Amino acid sequence: MGRRRACASPPGPILPADPVTHDRRATKRPIAILISGRGSNMRALIDACAAPDFPARIALVLSNRPDAPGLAVAQAAGLRTASVDHRPFRGDREAHERAIDAMLREAGVELVCLAGYMRLLTPFLTGAWSGRMLNIHPSLLPAFPGLHTHERALATGVKLHGCTVHLVTEIMDDGPIIGQAAVPVHADDTPDRLAARVLRQEHHLYPAALRKILDPDGADDPATESLLFL
Repeated sequence: MGRRRACASPPGPILPADPVTHDRRATKRPIAILISGRGSNMRALIDACAAPDFPARIALVLSNRPDAPGLAVAQAAGLRTASVDHRPFRGDREAHERAIDAMLREAGVELVCLAGYMRLLTPFLTGAWSGRMLNIHPSLLPAFPGLHTHERALATGVKLHGCTVHLVTEIMDDGPIIGQAAVPVHADDTPDRLAARVLRQEHHLYPAALRKILDPDGADDPATESLLFL
């Protein structure tokens, strides 16, 4: 069971639009993916970006953990990877983020996708990439921001749960919503079963929301009919 799709697009392109060309492959925009672990949503973005008509290409996959399993996944896909280990910065979050920011800019990145990036961001990085950083969160925001969303959804007794792609701001899980996907909550659900159904929707929603941001006037994908774009 999914939410009825809205026809409205985000309020104009978040990034400056490229000139219209007949070859959409020429307009792929460079993005980065930030991960801390296995990067399950990163895999969905890699697969989407491989399509010739998808409006993004992955210029960099970056992690705060040199041993993040997702880095090997990205390398196997032929992508450029890097890590900026947060531990040597000894709690200086802004200094760590300045090192990340320098790598993003050196790679020519235009938009950043957080995909299981588990560091709280400071106003420096959210400000530097304001309007150009996306996150996916496993709840129908504004409900259940933060951690343990599936347990909290079951404890509250909601009938619908899901996931949200939103722009990142200084306040955690509070930025403008780009798109959402919903799943029903079953009476016999456990947090793990509910999480698995939500994750399947995340893998559809994140690429679709990224496409909507970069190419708001592009053709609709029939596979996204159950998604809601705001």
